[in-house]
Amino acid sequence: MRVVSLAEEDDFEGWRDAARALAGARAPATDISWRVGESVVGLFDAASSQPLPPAATFTVPRAFISLAESVICHSDPERFALLYAMLLRLRDRPAALDDAADPLVQRLERLAKAVRRDIHKMHAFLRFREVATPEGPRYVAWFEPDHHIVRAVAGFFVRRFAGMRWSILTPELSLHWDGEILAEGPGAARGDAPSEDPTEEAWSTYYSAIFNPARLSVGAMLKEMPKKYWKNLPETALVSGMIKEARGREAAMVAASAGTDGKMARAKADLGDTEREGLAAADAAERRLEPGGNALAAWEALLAEAKVCTRCHLYKHATQTVFGEGPLDARIMFIGEQPGDQEDLAGRPFVGPAGQLFDRALVEAGVDRARTYVTNAVKHFKFEPRGKRRIHQKPDGREIEACRWWIEQERMLIRPPVIVALGATAGRSLFGRAVTISRMRGEPHVLPDGEAGEAWVTVHPSFLLRVPDADRKREEYRRFVDDLHRIGERARALA
Repeated sequence: MRVVSLAEEDDFEGWRDAARALAGARAPATDISWRVGESVVGLFDAASSQPLPPAATFTVPRAFISLAESVICHSDPERFALLYAMLLRLRDRPAALDDAADPLVQRLERLAKAVRRDIHKMHAFLRFREVATPEGPRYVAWFEPDHHIVRAVAGFFVRRFAGMRWSILTPELSLHWDGEILAEGPGAARGDAPSEDPTEEAWSTYYSAIFNPARLSVGAMLKEMPKKYWKNLPETALVSGMIKEARGREAAMVAASAGTDGKMARAKADLGDTEREGLAAADAAERRLEPGGNALAAWEALLAEAKVCTRCHLYKHATQTVFGEGPLDARIMFIGEQPGDQEDLAGRPFVGPAGQLFDRALVEAGVDRARTYVTNAVKHFKFEPRGKRRIHQKPDGREIEACRWWIEQERMLIRPPVIVALGATAGRSLFGRAVTISRMRGEPHVLPDGEAGEAWVTVHPSFLLRVPDADRKREEYRRFVDDLHRIGERARALA
């Protein structure tokens, strides 16, 4: 019996190298014992010290590599042997993986599906909580995956929270990110993670406000979010009570629908003068509330949390968070790049020179700004000081990614039929990748996360201010107005 020792439970590279050599030598699957770490060698495992045979050259379908990378992360102790058995088949029959009726193929697909589902659950149900440290805030999360997926998801969290200092604790191992380097640590216990933090009250208010009993399906909810994840989520403490109240709330909504539609109310006294001004357009607009939820309360809770945002370093130098504004039933959501100097001082988006040009173009295009929601991909002003002036600097990828969470929450709350990315930074925030305006401009695009509605891309109005040639400036401005006119017509059609 040949024993192959792998360094870790998810050691795909170690398994691949050993399996390639053994399959090249046609070593039978029954003659190989796969071990992880410092497993005890058995009485009949003397051959384990023999070097692996030289590998013969052969190829396998790329689909098998992808399948194996997922299956290796499963907790089934037989996964290494199952994959090796499949590899032997593929050496002689490269199309063996296409036989969907093959029990081995079916079992491997089930293992891979379970791993993908576990990864999805970790993406969705992991919650960071803030911990004060001498170096500044660190965000710590606890999660108990079913499979060995922690290293597989590390890249997702590094990209998503690049500007934060965070730790993810699990029973098997821990990940620690300091903004530059990702380090691994030993497994932890649940008690090593904080149980709550100061932001959870605002989040609970937001979650309660958008909860929709008319759409509640307890069975579907439990299937998507099993109770084992509830202890990690601050909002789930509210779920049981909201389920009990759902029928009563739904009946109240039906009764209320016979009356008049509610109007937008002004933000309460806990908002400053700047935020109150920012609600002016929303105050004047009729608001068709999302069934079962107080949309204004949800937006206020979101704003309150955004005002103390420290997701990236930009908050240290900006005057304040500049959040979105407009009616919460807007047909169009415009996403700009970031606040400029005047927006940073005023606390409102698009009030500087680019905003004034934007307003003029909207009027010419027949789009009422008071009926649109306007926000930015990045909520803090990034600048370079030059004497008494603050010169705009373009946000980088980490800063855009750190702020995507706010854009996603605004989209979830407003659900506009049309979303417009003004410029490349907004496009990157909306689509999660770099976009080329010239290629995407002038036609609708499907939203990458599958949400209803459609996305459009056009230039940022500040681009028009920078065009040096007068004739070209007039031409580009006319193209911009034409884009806005088409977007307005499309929004009316979809609404």
